[in-house]
Amino acid sequence: MAEQSINDIQMDTANLYREEAYTDLKAGSLRKMVPITAEGADDPSRDPMFTAVTQVMTPGGVLPLNGQVEGAKTLPEALAGFSGTIQKAVEKLKEEMAAMQREQASKIIVPGGESPKGDLLI
Repeated sequence: MAEQSINDIQMDTANLYREEAYTDLKAGSLRKMVPITAEGADDPSRDPMFTAVTQVMTPGGVLPLNGQVEGAKTLPEALAGFSGTIQKAVEKLKEEMAAMQREQASKIIVPGGESPKGDLLI
């Protein structure tokens, strides 16, 4: 693949969106991506997209969670799908963490061998 020059980077004028944000200042927020034309007018030929966003406190600090609210075309539909979307994001995170733990547990450390990145040998 050819290297792309900084001068070649351009916006896709057929795929523009305006972002709107909604929040209850408690549980999280919804981001609505409203499709627009290159002139800035709403583009009714494409559906809006909603993203649910929240944060959870963990022993390691604040962890952001987000996911696309599938099938939501209106704010009421996105609000109704907020909880389920966040639950899916939590499940995905749990699966990723379990996979990482399995990967770490399967590593064999050989005396005198190289330490995996991030490990501290004392």
